[in-house]
Amino acid sequence: MVDIIEQKINTLGLKYDNNSDISIIRELYLYFEKKFFYVQSTHIECPVIWVNKKIFIEVILFLKNKSSVLYNMLFDLHGIDERARNYKKEIINCDFSVFYHLCSIDKNKDIILKVPLFEKKLNISSIHHIFLNSNWYERETWEMFGIIFNNHPNLTRIIMPKTWKGYPLRKDFPARATEYTPFSLNAMKLKQEMEDLKFDPKLWGMKNKEKNSDFMFLNLGPNHPSSHGAFRIILQLKGEKIIDCVPDIGYHHRGAEKMAERQSWHSYIPYTDRIEYLGGCVNEMPYILAVEKLAKIIVSDRIKVIRVMLSELFRINSHLLYISTFIQDIGGMTPVFLAFTDRQKVYDVIEFITGSRMHPAWFRIGGLAQDLPKGWEKILKNMLSWLPKRLNFYIKSFLKNSILISRSKNIACYNKKEALDWGVTGSGLRATGVNFDVRKNRPYSGYDFFNFNIPIGSGISDCYSRVMLKVEEIFESISILYQCLKNMPEGSFKMDHPLTTPPLKKYVLKNIETLITHFLNVSWGPVIPPNESFQMIEATKGINSYYLISDGGTMSYRTRIRTPSFPHLQQIPSVIRGSLISDLIVYLGSIDFVMSDVDR
Repeated sequence: MVDIIEQKINTLGLKYDNNSDISIIRELYLYFEKKFFYVQSTHIECPVIWVNKKIFIEVILFLKNKSSVLYNMLFDLHGIDERARNYKKEIINCDFSVFYHLCSIDKNKDIILKVPLFEKKLNISSIHHIFLNSNWYERETWEMFGIIFNNHPNLTRIIMPKTWKGYPLRKDFPARATEYTPFSLNAMKLKQEMEDLKFDPKLWGMKNKEKNSDFMFLNLGPNHPSSHGAFRIILQLKGEKIIDCVPDIGYHHRGAEKMAERQSWHSYIPYTDRIEYLGGCVNEMPYILAVEKLAKIIVSDRIKVIRVMLSELFRINSHLLYISTFIQDIGGMTPVFLAFTDRQKVYDVIEFITGSRMHPAWFRIGGLAQDLPKGWEKILKNMLSWLPKRLNFYIKSFLKNSILISRSKNIACYNKKEALDWGVTGSGLRATGVNFDVRKNRPYSGYDFFNFNIPIGSGISDCYSRVMLKVEEIFESISILYQCLKNMPEGSFKMDHPLTTPPLKKYVLKNIETLITHFLNVSWGPVIPPNESFQMIEATKGINSYYLISDGGTMSYRTRIRTPSFPHLQQIPSVIRGSLISDLIVYLGSIDFVMSDVDR
């Protein structure tokens, strides 16, 4: 049996660790039966296994509780419409599939399970009783594909309005507004939309009153500064005490995953900046690296270091906004104005290098849009000499303020187990004492060549510990930027590979073949070989990842974007029940989320 398994893995050419990834496949084959599984060959650096629908619940329970590698986090869950795929050699025959991405944070290992489904039997058992955070993921998958999750506690719309018709991520659903009849909003439609926004406590299992008093229901948002402008949370209150709450998302939904199906691999890059709009180039990184895996492009050290440099600049800017608005939510107004002054200095460096500020769309498949301009070292050095003093001023003047500490310490606490149950990543997870940062644990783009530390909390994640870890992370980003400044490699900013886009202009203007290649790459985009790839990165707010499927065309067949803010908001009710309304505002400020990252 062992020889058969290892022969199968060697035939597929999978890059697995013999002591873990191969052994987990062996365990599944031995514990269940080999006929229930099929190992898919991909460019994803973890096992991708198709599982028979009849036993997948038992398989997930086994992987979480009994296997040698205990997969204690549901990292992602979503669907794929397999019906229009041309290259089906490596997949099981089916109409749809649901994939479950499980992580072992302790062992730093992943596994992806795929369950095949047919259109006539488009249902599968819910796993909400195994992984708490599957609730929202299953609702989203049902809403986007029409896949029914049996025994789900509340299989209702989560992103689209109640009046929406159709399943947006199915292949037969139009991707462009021009394919629809013109939209009109008459008085009757408007009235219906408003009616659908009314909250009915009974639908959520909430009581209107208890024995001696009535509960009050408060609408916080979506138009409220503390809820980031496009987030609604309904509170069930007894006086100032929160009995329960219901987060309501979807007010910022733009259909970024659907857009990927209509854009070329190259022209989709600007969309990635806007998934989490404060992250800029940080958000380009996982998409670009995933495409480069599909195209088998290996970039130079110079490209890697420049990408790291831009990512850390954006990380600093995002953290500065987070820290200052957190203080503002508690009641301190001054830090916001000071932080924006500092952020402008960081943006000046970004603009000097890329020509843009918030959304440069500067990374390219196989390289960068341009090389570093002359004088970049001086402007970066000036910024780096300025920032540490300001950070120390923030700590001394604001973050060590006794009122701020009393308002945020021991507020909205959770431990490691609770964080893993809800899929929390980033500083929220590290505050519980978990030493996990993708830049260190799974280095990408040359992060393994940099010397920096990962700030870790004492064991309980509360509002104060989360914000202080972000301050420490800024100091570490400054350290990384100094290393970029002192050790920038020589070389080209663009790899000489046929699938990079676009060719250098100096050749385009002299060579007709290069001109044709340039035209085809920019208009149609490069033809990426069929396969699947995955890349996760340590983004500004936690782990961000792209799961890409190429069907051998100029556009993505499926782009799945896993963002950290989505599970972080799902965790809110479990953390805030029993607290005061004022504590909720502090808690929301400590999460560090933006709604574009939630809704996509």
